Amino acid sequence: MLYRSTRGGVSGREFAQVLIEGLAPDGGLYVPSELPTAPAPAIAFADTVAAVAAPFIRPDPLAEDLEEICHRVYGTFRHPEVAPVRRIGPDRHLLELFWGPTLSFKDYALQLVGALFDRVLARSGERLLILGATSGDTGSAAIEACRGREGIDIVVLYPDGAVSEVQRRQMTTITDTNVHTVAVAGSFDDCQRMVKEAFSEHRDRFPLGAINSINWARIMAQAAYYVHVAGAVPDHRFVVPTGNFGNVLAAHLARRMGALIGGLTVANNANHGLADLIRSGKLAVRRVEPTVAPAMDIQIPSNLERYLFEALDEDPARVMGLQERLATQGVISLDPATLARIRTDYEAGWQSDEKVVDTIRRVHESHGLIIDPHTAVAWGVADEIQEPTVVVATAHPAKFGDVVARALGENPDLPPELAPIMTRPERTTHITPHQHQLVDVLDSVIQTWT
Repeated sequence: MLYRSTRGGVSGREFAQVLIEGLAPDGGLYVPSELPTAPAPAIAFADTVAAVAAPFIRPDPLAEDLEEICHRVYGTFRHPEVAPVRRIGPDRHLLELFWGPTLSFKDYALQLVGALFDRVLARSGERLLILGATSGDTGSAAIEACRGREGIDIVVLYPDGAVSEVQRRQMTTITDTNVHTVAVAGSFDDCQRMVKEAFSEHRDRFPLGAINSINWARIMAQAAYYVHVAGAVPDHRFVVPTGNFGNVLAAHLARRMGALIGGLTVANNANHGLADLIRSGKLAVRRVEPTVAPAMDIQIPSNLERYLFEALDEDPARVMGLQERLATQGVISLDPATLARIRTDYEAGWQSDEKVVDTIRRVHESHGLIIDPHTAVAWGVADEIQEPTVVVATAHPAKFGDVVARALGENPDLPPELAPIMTRPERTTHITPHQHQLVDVLDSVIQTWT
């Protein structure tokens, strides 16, 4: 499999190059030259992931080690089915993606990506500085995937005061010396912008690698769980809470590969730019509104570029034109043909904070379940759909105990293995959203390598 950039400046890359580079040198996102047919889901989750990923990795010999890697990675998850599907009623299922080490769906891709980084760097003898931004869950999952690994230092930016306490502590209480957390006095979009600028402007100075969903390997691994689950619950509509468009894009790719997915619905919180785009064809960047579902408090979804590349007939000039207008004018409008295309692939809805809290309460009263606010966003949107749905549960409710307490009057307990983070000392660096301050942080990390 060969890869090219959505902006047309790079092509012919193999998987290992794409994995290490993350963002293409021309500022675009890597996409595969073709999509293979999805394999039949295996009984074991790890076997399905290996089968889905192999065509994207070949001819790299890494593909021959995938079964062993995947069984080792997913064998550590806390549920024997890894990604269990709970039947709630005749027309509702819940896909639980919070059984990994940091209680987030991000673990399902990042634990694999961390292992792949390890293999590629070990054979090349290179060292990598992983740089990422998080709106909450990506940071802790990325850190857990990279902590203690030889050849890797990881720097994670997060918006100061805009992640939950558990999310923050999952990042800042890690003691491994190759982990560096940075609190930015700004929004997630500021953090994401700084990361992209670092990749485009300072790659000759730092050996940067990406672990955000700008890295294709993340999308590949996420597509695998949709292939697996669609085999167990075929022809259902998946309702996916999303802010950065990565999780629902992975479901879309799985569907294009042949997974039996009946339809896809984007579920937003009050930052509902994606829902607006799907419904009206217009995305206008506004100030990020802090919500009870902070991992979705995003106005500029980076993975939208991958979808636009597809919807615009793989025309890099048109993609760059839309991305430039989004960056400079803060608004894009789709032409009628492209809007018709996106509305064929997706439906969309959004939920206010008030509705999210009410949904948590209703689900507990009706089904005895406790769900986190991001899952509640999807559940509330699914309630408006008159067809069988799979609600994607993206996080454990204990990660957002204060919101759950507003709905139910008590905090859910953290799993015992995570409880100690609430009392451990924290370690982080504070900066403002200016590129030179990030460069200073990266310089300080590199200096420890000599």
